[in-house]
Amino acid sequence: MASAELQGKYQKLAQEYSKLRAQNQVLKKGVVDEQANSAALKEQLKMKDQSLRKLQQEMDSLTFRNLQLAKRVELLQDELALSEPRGKKNKKSGESSSQLSQEQKSVFDEDLQKKIEENERLHIQFFEADEQHKHVEAELRSRLATLEMETAQHQAVVDGLTRKYMETIEKLQNDKAKLEVKSQTLEKEAKECRLRTEECQLQLKNLHEDLSSRLEESLSIISEKVPFNDTKYSRYNALNVPVHNRRHQLKMRDIAGQALAFVQDLVKGLLNFHTYTEQRIQIFPVDSAIDTISPLNQKFSQYLHENASYVRPLEEGMLHLFESITEDTVTVLETTVKLKTFSEHLTSYICFLRKILPYQLKSLEEECEASLCTSALRARNLELSQDMKKMTAVFEKLQTYIGLLALPSTEPDGLLRTNYSSVLTNVGAALHGFHDVMKDISKHYSQKATIEHELPTATQKLITTNDCILSSVVALTNGAGKIASFFSNNVDYFIASLSYGPKTASGFISPLSAECMLQYKKKAAAYMKALRKPLLESVPYEEALANRRVLLSSTESREGLAQQVQQSLEKISKLEQEKEHWMLEAQLAKIKLEKENQRTADKLKSTSSGQAVGVAQEGTAVVTAAGQEDTSAKAVLEPVHSTSLIGILTRTSDSEAPDVDSREDLIRNHYMARIVELTSQLQLADSKSVHFYAECRALSRRLALAEKSKEALAEEMKVASQNISRLQDELTTTKRSYEDQLSMMSDHLCSMNETLSKQREEIDTLKMSSKGNSKKNKSR
Repeated sequence: MASAELQGKYQKLAQEYSKLRAQNQVLKKGVVDEQANSAALKEQLKMKDQSLRKLQQEMDSLTFRNLQLAKRVELLQDELALSEPRGKKNKKSGESSSQLSQEQKSVFDEDLQKKIEENERLHIQFFEADEQHKHVEAELRSRLATLEMETAQHQAVVDGLTRKYMETIEKLQNDKAKLEVKSQTLEKEAKECRLRTEECQLQLKNLHEDLSSRLEESLSIISEKVPFNDTKYSRYNALNVPVHNRRHQLKMRDIAGQALAFVQDLVKGLLNFHTYTEQRIQIFPVDSAIDTISPLNQKFSQYLHENASYVRPLEEGMLHLFESITEDTVTVLETTVKLKTFSEHLTSYICFLRKILPYQLKSLEEECEASLCTSALRARNLELSQDMKKMTAVFEKLQTYIGLLALPSTEPDGLLRTNYSSVLTNVGAALHGFHDVMKDISKHYSQKATIEHELPTATQKLITTNDCILSSVVALTNGAGKIASFFSNNVDYFIASLSYGPKTASGFISPLSAECMLQYKKKAAAYMKALRKPLLESVPYEEALANRRVLLSSTESREGLAQQVQQSLEKISKLEQEKEHWMLEAQLAKIKLEKENQRTADKLKSTSSGQAVGVAQEGTAVVTAAGQEDTSAKAVLEPVHSTSLIGILTRTSDSEAPDVDSREDLIRNHYMARIVELTSQLQLADSKSVHFYAECRALSRRLALAEKSKEALAEEMKVASQNISRLQDELTTTKRSYEDQLSMMSDHLCSMNETLSKQREEIDTLKMSSKGNSKKNKSR
């Protein structure tokens, strides 16, 4: 895709470059022509300058000659003035000289006449040359101005082309940068796509293997376990209970609830419209409180008074339809029996509209025939009569399509399944038509109410009634728009949900089979409910998976538990033996204690003076005997200051003589506490040893599992390294291919840049030449 886009862009750039090149050739030709014209004009200007210079030289020579002749004339006049007085004085003597002077004068006169004529001719030639020079100069100036304008235009064209070329160059450079960035992104996307394709291929392979295994398993199960096919005949297949789709049922119930709300609003609007229309008839054009209304309006009012008996059943039928759609049913056209009831109620309302339509039209005609009815009000009444006809026609059309939708639940061949979608589409179109009609009624009635409010006979009761009718019409318009948009939004879902039912294409064949299917569905639900029993509590699956490794290495294994039970039995037997031993020891100690008590009692009776000392000595003897049996005899011969019970007994026996019973209790309690302490220490040591042994076994098992996982990971590492090497090889090959493509693209862009630079240089030369020509023309 990227290479195709690049080739397309390069083709476009090549076309633009060829266009620019052709324009450049045309501009070159125009500049060359202008240069040739300017050279020809230069030559003409040089020739005119030469002729002008010649004429100026001739003019200068003529002026000099004229000055010479004028001076000569002045000299001759002076000589003539001097010769006249001399002639008067010497008339007599100079007759011969006068004749000579007359001859010279005649000669001079002829010469002067010739010079005057020549001067006049030269003046005429100079004037003609001056006029011709001025004319040529004016022509040359006008031509120079036109040439300057043309050069300015050509310069503007050249500047525009230069600007365009610069913009194209910048655009090409930006495109080049964008293409480079895009090529990099495409490289990244290609890498990602390659990885994704590999993953998808692996997933596809795994899925293919899984599905093939499942297919084989299913085919084997079907061939071995399924004795017959119960979907062969469509008549019996229609009795099969379909899969329960709770989401579909909840969606249908929600849609039915919304439709019920819209129908309730529509019923409320229709009730208000008919009721307020009845009130309007009673007060306009004739108020019933003042005068008797016409029999036509009386009949019309009587019929309108019965509107609730026709409108209310619409709401009740929709409510029954909503209640029939529950979570446990299957909602299709064959099972919605209550839709027929709603269609019948709508048919009765259509009959009511047909019954009141002629009276409504006649009532509007009667209003038009009233004396205060203007032409605008008459036009609004005619529009309203047309709108009422359209409203009745729209309701009839809607009732026809709803009746068709109700046929599958009552008559099996009433409507083919192929026509369901077209009927639903027509229902939506009829609802939109109803909305358009209600908008027209609202518009025309608002205009009618505005005109009637301006009438001089308009009462406050009429104004209020018109406002109420207008509000009910607006409510009907809004309700019609909502229900039309609601049906249009859900018509696709209605069409798609018609296939909900048995999996065969025929679906529910008849309402009777649909009813039987619903009964079977109830029985199946009751049977499944009877079979359902509360499950016992168990460990959650996720928790069991998380504790799997712990369970594998725990001490609760069978062998560990058997060993622990054996060890605990051995300990119990040892403890029972020790218990018997200590019980015997306790009996012996009790016998000895009784004998010692008897001896002490006898001694107390025999001795009276040294009773306290003797008792103390005997107590110490008894304590030393008990200490020899337990530990040693040195602890009681001398009083030892210790914190044990023996030390306390020894100190108390030295200080004062307690009772014999309290001393025996202290000794017995001391030995019992000692025995309990030793047994607890022994049990603690045994439990620690068992715990350490179990931990050692668990660690050994974990070590074995870790070694196994290490081997598996090593194998996975080998496979991953092989995959990485393969991917690196593919990456190098793709990278080389992309580098080759990028090098080709860069070469192409370099060639384009070179051509653009050459073109820019040509434009610069053209600009310089045009600037030089313009400067020369300005200087001229």
